[in-house]
Amino acid sequence: MSAPAKTKAAPAKRKAHWRALRWLAVPVLVLLSLAVLLHARYGGGAAFPDRTTTPLWDSDALEVVANLDFPPGNIAVSRDRRIFFTLHPEARPPMNVVEWVDGEARPWPSAAMQPGGDADEALHEVLSIRIDAQNRLWALDNGKHGLKPGRLLAFDLDSGELVHSHSFSRELVGLGSHLNDFQVSPDGNTVYIADASFFALTPAILVYDVARQQARRVISAHESVDAEHYLPVVQGRPMQAFGLVTIRPGVDSIALSPEGDWLYFSAVTNNYMYRVATALLRDAEVSSETLKRRIQRVGLKTMSDGLTSDNAGNIYISDPEHSAILRMSPRGELSTLIKDARLRWPDGFSFGPDGELYVTASSLHQVIGLPPASVAKNAPYQVFRVKNDVPGRPGH
Repeated sequence: MSAPAKTKAAPAKRKAHWRALRWLAVPVLVLLSLAVLLHARYGGGAAFPDRTTTPLWDSDALEVVANLDFPPGNIAVSRDRRIFFTLHPEARPPMNVVEWVDGEARPWPSAAMQPGGDADEALHEVLSIRIDAQNRLWALDNGKHGLKPGRLLAFDLDSGELVHSHSFSRELVGLGSHLNDFQVSPDGNTVYIADASFFALTPAILVYDVARQQARRVISAHESVDAEHYLPVVQGRPMQAFGLVTIRPGVDSIALSPEGDWLYFSAVTNNYMYRVATALLRDAEVSSETLKRRIQRVGLKTMSDGLTSDNAGNIYISDPEHSAILRMSPRGELSTLIKDARLRWPDGFSFGPDGELYVTASSLHQVIGLPPASVAKNAPYQVFRVKNDVPGRPGH
């Protein structure tokens, strides 16, 4: 009498087994579909052209300013040689904005203002900082890719007191945005901001009127702010997180001419450097289409991250792919100043008071998409400087 019972039990077990497989197949198919969508939207890319040439300077010109436990982001050096920089948010550092004092990085303006601090306007996530001609240090808080409101803050450099704060509206700077870099006009009245928009894929230039506390998106949906379909390769690593998402932000690099008449800008993987007259950017009556027609191509460039300019109007480019610093003349002529493997992802620039050009090495190829242990493994990280043959405005 027991044999028939076993016979009936076998089909029931098989049915239960297939039901379990079907339930397992659903999340697997969802994950595979998500991976396909991610790769289609963010992945892939060709090799970027190498436009570097024989360097004009020897590696001996590169001087180490700081050795750090966490990679630096952007840097600003004051006219009295105080050195400020960010610790790159991608590395999850314990501090974000710091001053280099007596051989150590100290939180600035205070520990309470750092992310997670108890100050009323504590920072969320800052990559870019600048020092203006009015002796204010500006910090651009991207709000963790728009998860929190993007903000622009200014501190008196002598006292550390917060003297200006503005939160951008969600309509202007929404989820998926990335307020990556910015420049302050020589008169301190206007701030030009690059929204790299890594996730939202809607990169743009923003213009902020300091006195009125009003901002506008002035250039978007245009070739000058869009990334081209290239895959960065930095010191042998293709920059694709999890093999799906290529590190290819929109407009990122941004700089002002010495007098503030021109704004230079480009996406990391765009072939060209572009510029536009700042008078047009500040004029709210100029239509978007008119503005786009007035954008100029300056010249072909390398893959770029940070930009700055000197007093002669040359534009300096940090090239992560070739561990190099390049210079573009006002006529668009490109020359390579230095190549050195120690420049692990050269990133932000600042001129110092005596013609020194400071540059951070953020080593993002050893951070992005890697476990936290990778940060400690690849330490120390450096801030460098070179004695440049043309001076520039400190903090710029």
